[in-house]
Amino acid sequence: MTIGSFKQAKEKKSRKNKQAVVDEQSPLLPTKHKEDAGFDEFDGASFSGAVFNLSTTIVGAGIMALPATMKSLGLIPGIAMIIFMAFLTEASIELLIRFSRTSKSASYGGLMGDTFGKYGKMLLQICILVNNIGVLVVYMIIIGDVLSGTNSSGVHHAGVLEGWFGTHWWNSRFFILLVTTLGIFAPLASLKRIDSLRFTSALSVALAVVFLVVTVGITIFKLMNGTILMPRLFPDVYDITSFLKLFTVVPVLVTAYICHYNVHSIENELEDSTQIRAVVKSSLALCSSVYVLTSLFGFLLFGDATLDDVLANFDTNLGIPLGSLLNDVVRVSYAAHLMLVFPIVFYPLRLNLDGLLFPSARPLTCDNLRFASISSGLIAIIFLGANFIPSIWDAFQFTGATAAVCIGFIFPASVTLRDRYGIATKKDKILCIFMIVIAVFSNVVAIYSDAYSLIKKNSSPRE
Repeated sequence: MTIGSFKQAKEKKSRKNKQAVVDEQSPLLPTKHKEDAGFDEFDGASFSGAVFNLSTTIVGAGIMALPATMKSLGLIPGIAMIIFMAFLTEASIELLIRFSRTSKSASYGGLMGDTFGKYGKMLLQICILVNNIGVLVVYMIIIGDVLSGTNSSGVHHAGVLEGWFGTHWWNSRFFILLVTTLGIFAPLASLKRIDSLRFTSALSVALAVVFLVVTVGITIFKLMNGTILMPRLFPDVYDITSFLKLFTVVPVLVTAYICHYNVHSIENELEDSTQIRAVVKSSLALCSSVYVLTSLFGFLLFGDATLDDVLANFDTNLGIPLGSLLNDVVRVSYAAHLMLVFPIVFYPLRLNLDGLLFPSARPLTCDNLRFASISSGLIAIIFLGANFIPSIWDAFQFTGATAAVCIGFIFPASVTLRDRYGIATKKDKILCIFMIVIAVFSNVVAIYSDAYSLIKKNSSPRE
């Protein structure tokens, strides 16, 4: 099934109660494959399953970078920005849903194609490929770092398995990722319906909550012992450079909430598609709550020592009873969380690559050879990238974050401003102009800041 290769003849109210509608002008034989081809016995996804799948799409590696935004912005502005971005994300998704229904487009790509033609659809597909491949490679790198260890600035950080059993060939990075890929990623990626992942998504959310609960528990224990200092409430701004640096957190926040590419897939499988707005609001409420608590207690726990990836802070002595055990619980639960997030992010990646390569082919779910070939090829690329790229955080900021901003804000805003069907209000257009301005400005500043820091770091040894 390719992105945007079909349009809904009529908005679905309930799969169980669908009735045939006779249209005198419709052809006697269908001209295109239907969306639910092959799903005749599928009565539709439940509300809770849809919430878990969308929540899993949202909560990925981004949660680990959020405590560092508190270090940049201060506690009060940082929490305010997390909540603000949740509302902004909800507004952008609402625009996507509204314009998709008006144009009878059953996918994000279909909406972009309806608004801007085939090149608009291709641009979206390319952005999703860049964003999702970057995200999945980062996931796999983190899993390798957590389980088998990594080297950073000449210092070796032991992985969980290395710490438990010592260094062996079977807990090397390559072998661990190979077993994870063949034993977990490949079987889960072979599922053809996103609703089939609802149970692993629920477990993934539960593992994120485990990480949160342990972090909160450690912080409260240290607060009671008086070993936590008062955190900064506001950012340190002393010149124009320090002010512009504040905008570097925006791509991190945008990436943390990006889920737009899965909204239509989840809506299409819902038993009652009118519930999609409630699904989005429930997912964003759940994820923003987890984000706020993780950022708050993570920053309280580590203060100005909070690293860009807060998981790395759990590689040190926490100064509490059972600290080593709690470190392992946090790291293992997070690695398992990423393993279960992988197929949810992989699903739209495969769908959009198929749409880019085979725009006129029959639905992907009806062609087992094409489905297996694309799935295997993508998994192999991600596996090789995770093994041969030591660290892609800088590249991820240049590519994934920029693509994420386009997917999350620039494209929905552009569709609204184009307003082919005349349904956008003045308030909608003002909001969209704000989205585009803040997205473009913050990304330009972030890219400039990252490039400047990278050049300075590379040139400093020669000085």
